[in-house]
Amino acid sequence: MKIAYVSVDPGIPVFGTKGASVHVQEVVRVFRAAGHTVEVFATRIGDEVPGDLADLAVHHTKVGKGADPAARERAQAQASDAIAEQVIAYGPDLVYERYSLFSTVLADVTAATAARGVLEVNAPLVEEQARHRDLVDADAAWSALRAQVAAAAVSICVSDPVRAWVLEHTDGGNVHTVANGVSTTRIQPAPEAPGDPVVTFVGTLKAWHGVDVLVDALARAEQPWALRVLGDGPQRASLEQQAADLGVRVDFRGAVPPAAMPAALAGSAIGVAPYPVMDSEADQYFSPLKIYEYLAAGLPVVASAVGQVPGIVRDGVTGVLVAPSDAAALAAALDALAADPDARARLGAAARRDAEEHHSWAGVVERTLALAGIERAGTEGA
Repeated sequence: MKIAYVSVDPGIPVFGTKGASVHVQEVVRVFRAAGHTVEVFATRIGDEVPGDLADLAVHHTKVGKGADPAARERAQAQASDAIAEQVIAYGPDLVYERYSLFSTVLADVTAATAARGVLEVNAPLVEEQARHRDLVDADAAWSALRAQVAAAAVSICVSDPVRAWVLEHTDGGNVHTVANGVSTTRIQPAPEAPGDPVVTFVGTLKAWHGVDVLVDALARAEQPWALRVLGDGPQRASLEQQAADLGVRVDFRGAVPPAAMPAALAGSAIGVAPYPVMDSEADQYFSPLKIYEYLAAGLPVVASAVGQVPGIVRDGVTGVLVAPSDAAALAAALDALAADPDARARLGAAARRDAEEHHSWAGVVERTLALAGIERAGTEGA
């Protein structure tokens, strides 16, 4: 197949360090490994290009940044129109688009050609934009979502809450939940580093990842373990100050390109996802890439029992679930695993099996195409 991968979201670089960038790259890898021809059409590229994607054709359409929110929204809609023209000229068999505000690329291309469309929905973006940023033309944003879902052969949502949101705000259609995955070839188990067990967190340092609770847990620890933080973000300075105030050492390593993640995870003994209490259950809509990466790395996972997490981490089998925003409970769970290497080995081995059997990116893409009534993506490059 000839595939156009489309991302009109100016906040997501194709070659970046965000989880969204990982998602883009892994889906492209699976398509290419299956023998398909892929070209990417995007509004943001980034400069963390992995070696195996250096030859990937990427078409860049810039979006004006300006201070005026209404102008930015118009610029994104204009970028959508420009990208649609490029994709039509490319002549794909399949348009695979990551849902973004104001984009109607998939709808425009499938209306003008015989291409089929897959829409990947990762978040309730209209409400996110209205709540956390600025949304001027909400009607246009909702209209774009409805058009895209109506035109897609399948709309895949990373979680049941996201699927419910899509169904609530559109006329429905072929809408399904397909959770995120992980590369079980790129990320593999590695021996623990000597010395105190290393507890590793991966993610952007923002409030909804609960790293402040994790630093508090380290200060409460009664067993020796070290804390490694892979990621950067607006909370970094305050977290560094929190660690200094509590008298604990945290190894902040900054943002890690996807290609470097296996080496950055190496030596870890436990993976942690300390999500905090949110305003409502609807806010816990994410399908956390970090947890899938921990599983693939053969790490037992200590995570908050929120949202989709209990469906990924099997309590007592692949990890330990704790109450959100509870530093004492988090410290106790990490202490218990830090003191028990046999338990870490048992849970870590089960975690790796789960990643291989249920969470590979190849499986994610294959399920997606099957739901769209399209041929198998192949099984290489999992």
